[in-house]
Amino acid sequence: MAAANGISLDWMVSVDDHVLEPPDVWQSRVAAKYRDVAPRLVTNDGGEFWAYEDRLVPTGGLAACAGKPRDTFFTPDAISYADMLPGCYDVSERVHDMNTGGILASLCFPSFPRFCGQIFYEAKDKELALRCVQAYNDWMVEEWCAYAPGRFIPLIIVPLWDPQAAAREIERNAARGVTAVAFSENPEPLGLPTIHDVGRYWDPMFAAAEAAGMVVCMHVGSSSTLPAICHDAPPLANISFGTIRTAGTMLSWIFGDTFEKFPRLKIALSEGNVGWIAYFLERAEQCLDKQRHWLERGVKLHGYNNSYDTGTAADVSTIDIRQVFRDHIYGCFLEDATGMRVLDLIGEDNVMCESDYPHADTTWPNSVKVARECMAGLPEATQYKLLRSNAERLFRFTAAEPPTL
Repeated sequence: MAAANGISLDWMVSVDDHVLEPPDVWQSRVAAKYRDVAPRLVTNDGGEFWAYEDRLVPTGGLAACAGKPRDTFFTPDAISYADMLPGCYDVSERVHDMNTGGILASLCFPSFPRFCGQIFYEAKDKELALRCVQAYNDWMVEEWCAYAPGRFIPLIIVPLWDPQAAAREIERNAARGVTAVAFSENPEPLGLPTIHDVGRYWDPMFAAAEAAGMVVCMHVGSSSTLPAICHDAPPLANISFGTIRTAGTMLSWIFGDTFEKFPRLKIALSEGNVGWIAYFLERAEQCLDKQRHWLERGVKLHGYNNSYDTGTAADVSTIDIRQVFRDHIYGCFLEDATGMRVLDLIGEDNVMCESDYPHADTTWPNSVKVARECMAGLPEATQYKLLRSNAERLFRFTAAEPPTL
């Protein structure tokens, strides 16, 4: 569809998709002495696994559901690459599937490394782990994204256990045009310092990302946790509740001082949808208005395990919550009619589309259709922002011309 001003509403830039890494990503890039312990795909009597050091890691079925029937195929159990659409791991097939779904460009999170490279943080041999991080990034930039220029936004991972090395990896990849780096929505469950760490653990990484204009992308689940409402809540209750992680991430960053210290830093919150943003911004303003006075007096919050340091918190006497959001934070949506109804309270410049190919939540192959149904009634110029131009602006990305199908 061509809008009145000539822009096309038939294509979207998806800022949250996933790649199932081809079997040779690490084996073709690490030194021969590492090949017996570096990530590799193996098959035994129990099925197909990624082998890494002394671990066997299955591929969960919910990570590769695209094109499969929900009633018979969707499963959290292990599956093999033979069970997947080739577009999950083959870039030429992925481009074909993108064309089918109206996805002009795609930003892909990793799978075997997990959303921000947690598998390498957990590794025993950190020298090999660093090489594996670098090998993944080389493959992502030089093969996956280079296959079809203008169709993929490169997203890198970093060595979470070494912020100085993370900064160097950001700089190395910024030099070849990368503008997105994966990070955890909450590093604490991983055993890492939070963004409020008094020792400023993450400062080297954030300083490098700011200097490079690299967006910090946090996918829901990148804390390797699923929130539980209570110990015996039904699974679908907990999965539905999962967006609370993204809301917590947003509030943690707003009320922390990271944006004060790095005023040009920007973050993107993937697969959390956006309808909740309007409420939590409003609630944050209410809390600030009513509660900031005792905080300014230095009174502690009693009865909670809360050991925050005022030196890593935002200045509650001057913070403008909505301005902080507008300047730094971007939400992403799959299928969120509620969010579109309150878009004026969120801001049309801070929302982007995603398709989540090939995960269980994916809207593919109807990604544009679903997004536009959610956006029905919004001005076409606004729809174009959400479909394409906000992502292109944030990631400083020029998408290819839409293919002729």
